[in-house]
Amino acid sequence: MEIFLNKSSFVLLILFFGAFAIQIFYYLYFFLSLQLKKNIKPETNEVIPVSVVICARNEAENLSNLLPLVLEQEYPDFEVVVVNDCSEDDSEYLLNKLQAKYKHLKVTRIIKDEKFVHGKKLALTVGIKAAKNEWLLMTDADCRPESSFWILRMSEHFTSKNDLVLGYGGYEYRKGFLNNLIRYDSLYIALQYLSFALRGQTYMGVGRNLAYRKSVYNANKGFSSHHDLRSGDDDLFINEVARKSITAVEYRTQAHTRTNPKKTFRDWWYQKKRHMTTGWRYSLRDRFLLTAEPFSRLLFYAMFITLLVSKFNLWIVIGTFSVRMILQLVIFNFTMRNLNERYLLLSSLLYDIVLPFFYLGIIISNLFNPRGAKWTSGQIYPKKRSRILS
Repeated sequence: MEIFLNKSSFVLLILFFGAFAIQIFYYLYFFLSLQLKKNIKPETNEVIPVSVVICARNEAENLSNLLPLVLEQEYPDFEVVVVNDCSEDDSEYLLNKLQAKYKHLKVTRIIKDEKFVHGKKLALTVGIKAAKNEWLLMTDADCRPESSFWILRMSEHFTSKNDLVLGYGGYEYRKGFLNNLIRYDSLYIALQYLSFALRGQTYMGVGRNLAYRKSVYNANKGFSSHHDLRSGDDDLFINEVARKSITAVEYRTQAHTRTNPKKTFRDWWYQKKRHMTTGWRYSLRDRFLLTAEPFSRLLFYAMFITLLVSKFNLWIVIGTFSVRMILQLVIFNFTMRNLNERYLLLSSLLYDIVLPFFYLGIIISNLFNPRGAKWTSGQIYPKKRSRILS
């Protein structure tokens, strides 16, 4: 019996160290790369014409408060294209008023009609076609630039060698557990996609802060390959075009955008459900890289607890666990500083264990109920046909 227990404990120890090795690889090869990229220097000082594209559905209040922050950016050559997508509030009145004040604001409208339902991808397509410039900078109607140099900092990567620029889009700080959880989740996702891109493994971006060439969009035939999905206008599109494109990463504070997070867990749950309808269409390489890390993390924790209970080589087990935890905290702390986040360090220890189970729950939920929420704040619209007006 003792020999059997020793053999079993040895197998558990091998699994523990195997999971530990995978975790260390991700932290030192991928996640550390974001911390090592210091003192970002402009790749060009040339003024590149930019078209900022924003889609808005019933966003009158946000447009009133946030759109002027985009229109008044410190940049000499840009236009802002707003797609008023079937809004039923005061958006049209507000946009007409802003157009009279800001000559570089261009507005196009999609009017509801019978027997047609559409999502954000149609609105984006309309906005991109209306844009006059080669470089497109995407954000949402509920986002605010963190500085008046947002366009300038992003445009410093608009060179002949680059086709894509990934920026950071964070959430506003509020008190409370849900806000803390949402900001951690957003920060960890950013740590992944930015550090992967720095290692030449670009797999996604976020529509809150993302730039690419119009010619790249046209060459890819827009969002046609995934037009059937409600999501994917940012991550699936980037996943498709990144293999033939060169990606730049911009994470300085002046280039960040911020948006208000969901206020209820239910709304956030359905937002995450919608976002996660796209992952199965990622390339096989990306699916493997994104699955291996949380799987090895859960295996690491499971083996740690099991070995503690069996009291097998406790000093080695506890020492190994401590090394991984210290590395996690150090890198995450640097990431928080680089991306201007706060009050997430200690809670990251809990979320590091809990969130993989949360995502597993969403995956199972999507298998049984694949319908996701629409791209708006959850409003369901009757079946209407849309007409596009400039």
